Amino acid sequence: MDTTEWIRCPVCRNKTRVQIRKDTELKNFPLYCPKCKQESLIEAKNFHITVIKEPDAQTQSR
Repeated sequence: MDTTEWIRCPVCRNKTRVQIRKDTELKNFPLYCPKCKQESLIEAKNFHITVIKEPDAQTQSR
């Protein structure tokens, strides 16, 4: 049987409602935390979670 782990929120470190297995790969996954109500964009591979930092939206001046 494959082992599973809960994905923890990168902001508050509490468990989210998402579990992954060792062979799970996530790319650009929007992870929502029900505790702190924050959404983070993550990548996961071999139980290693990486938070993707997106640049802030910039307004264009005309």
